[in-house]
Amino acid sequence: MSLRNIAKRTVKSIFLIIAYPLFLWFLVVRTLTGSDNCFATFSQFLSLVPGKIGTYLRAAFYHLACPDTSDDIYVGFQTLLSHRNTSIAHGVYIGPQCNIGMCSIGEHTLIGSGVHVLSGSRQHDFSDSNTPIQKQGGVFEKIAIGSDCWAGNASIIMAPLANQTIVAAGSVVTKLSNPGDILVGNPARPIRNRNTPTNDYTIDS
Repeated sequence: MSLRNIAKRTVKSIFLIIAYPLFLWFLVVRTLTGSDNCFATFSQFLSLVPGKIGTYLRAAFYHLACPDTSDDIYVGFQTLLSHRNTSIAHGVYIGPQCNIGMCSIGEHTLIGSGVHVLSGSRQHDFSDSNTPIQKQGGVFEKIAIGSDCWAGNASIIMAPLANQTIVAAGSVVTKLSNPGDILVGNPARPIRNRNTPTNDYTIDS
């Protein structure tokens, strides 16, 4: 292990120690309220911590609080995680000002600035026109985002992403596509595939 990696590991260990009292306080509040809803409040607080301190502190807290989450992640300034049941793998980069719903994110995936990852496309039911939408409830789904993906700035992810998917900036993903697809538009459609020569790729109608 190089000297740089040793120093980085030492810094991460220090921040895990620093984050632990905050994690314990979260567990106390969670026990008193009987709900994980307070997780979003802790995430809001952590999102406002600037600079390298904020980066390391967020990584440490989410490593402790979220299942199967690595401490080798980057979560940008003003980025919010709304559900504790979110898993972030090794090497993931999440840019600033994102809203991350309930999801799993695979290794070495890049999430650009201002990206919204929704907890599925059925969070709000609107079938009963006589009842306000906010009172009809809905279903939260844990969206799976594969490894080595790239979600461009301001894109919206409402469906799973297969491994190596690229989502163009501002695109809205509403359905699962093939591994390696490059998705563009609203709703997003594949224009080509990273693993297929351009002249051999057929765009779905």
